[in-house]
Amino acid sequence: MAGLMLLALACDRLFGEPSRGHPLVAFGHWAAWLERRFNVSEKMTGPASIGCGLLALLVALLPLVPLALLFSWLAQQSLLLWVIAQVLVLYSCIGWQSLQQHVLAVATALEQNDIASAREKLSWIVSRDTAQLSADEIAQADIESLLENSSDALFASLFWFAVGGALPALLHRWVNTLDAMWGYRNPRFNYFGRVAARLDDVLAYWPARLTAWCFTLAGPNRKYAWSCWRTQAKGCASPNGGAVMTAGAGALNIRLSERACYHGEWKNKPPMGCGMAATAKHIVPAIQLVKRSIRLFFLLWLMVALLLTAIVLLVDGG
Repeated sequence: MAGLMLLALACDRLFGEPSRGHPLVAFGHWAAWLERRFNVSEKMTGPASIGCGLLALLVALLPLVPLALLFSWLAQQSLLLWVIAQVLVLYSCIGWQSLQQHVLAVATALEQNDIASAREKLSWIVSRDTAQLSADEIAQADIESLLENSSDALFASLFWFAVGGALPALLHRWVNTLDAMWGYRNPRFNYFGRVAARLDDVLAYWPARLTAWCFTLAGPNRKYAWSCWRTQAKGCASPNGGAVMTAGAGALNIRLSERACYHGEWKNKPPMGCGMAATAKHIVPAIQLVKRSIRLFFLLWLMVALLLTAIVLLVDGG
């Protein structure tokens, strides 16, 4: 499995995100089509809308069934074709190269003191309003997006692939996409998107904590990372994103956004991190933290694989 994951990461580094025909984009169109037909929230009570959301989610995930049959058939016909299919699916789930490019584009605009461009580029990767953010607030939001999305688009995909191959990785990525599209607390999605949001929380629970541990162990400030994670994560709105962002910020000894603007309304955010408030100069160190954490992830995975192999050999020998 480690070799297949490395191949998928190599594909991501060499080719990046496909500009056309990306499978996740196609899935997004499919999910949007289903939402328009299943989501009639204004005509339903809360429980009925939740039921429609559940039904829409099940229909959205139905393509996993023929894919499972395809993988089974490929495994019987050709190991090489099965390997290629596994690597291609994981490659489609990973968005690490694209995430770096978007984050660095914001950093470049800030270095050039082009605040208008930095705000525009940031708006492509965050859900908050960016029109009124200062340069430091732009940098902080950029780092938050990097840390949280590295868990969703990188570590979670690798985690579920290591657990069960391409299908679990794809299941997580599709559910994460549904949560991104439907998981809003507004009149249209509050009930309809609830099942997708909860399922995404469940699937991301262990990957997020693994990511937080990797940030803690790979970062230059392990004590701060652990302390921030332990004391601050519970105050964050996201049960998984909070763990990742607080541990990452603590590892870098920086503080992230203290406020954010959503739909024209400013809201105070719980503390994340420690030390000085993050600025543009901390964006590249944050990327380096994620890169070191990737290497640590593979080391931990190999240690677990060797341990499980040793246990199996001991049991068989006994």
